[in-house]
Amino acid sequence: MAKQTKVVKKRKVKVEAIGEAHIQASFNNIIISLTNKNGEVISWASAGKMGFRGSKKNTPFAAQMAAENCSQVAHEAGLRRVKVFVKGPGAGRESAIRTIHNSGIEVSEIVDVTPMPHNGCRPPKRRRV
Repeated sequence: MAKQTKVVKKRKVKVEAIGEAHIQASFNNIIISLTNKNGEVISWASAGKMGFRGSKKNTPFAAQMAAENCSQVAHEAGLRRVKVFVKGPGAGRESAIRTIHNSGIEVSEIVDVTPMPHNGCRPPKRRRV
């Protein structure tokens, strides 16, 4: 007896002209998500998804490549203006914002939403090289 194959239905996201760009830049990687006003993801990319491995993931060039790929897909879907939310201390923050702007998507506002502890968890010990 033949196995029944499931039909996977692709989720449709309503794309408006105005949306949000979430840039999460850690010490190890950068993740860029372009969403609509409701927070539904239109397109996303990361340095790891673009083929960078190891320490190359946390470079401005890797962030630029990820932002270029992500914004190209969103621009074709109809996104024209974004409000940028940047989180984290990573190296590719500025280059990702610049690349989104240069790809034809207007950046209306930049907000830093990096979480700052009010003296919460103890940080990891300092590296000695």
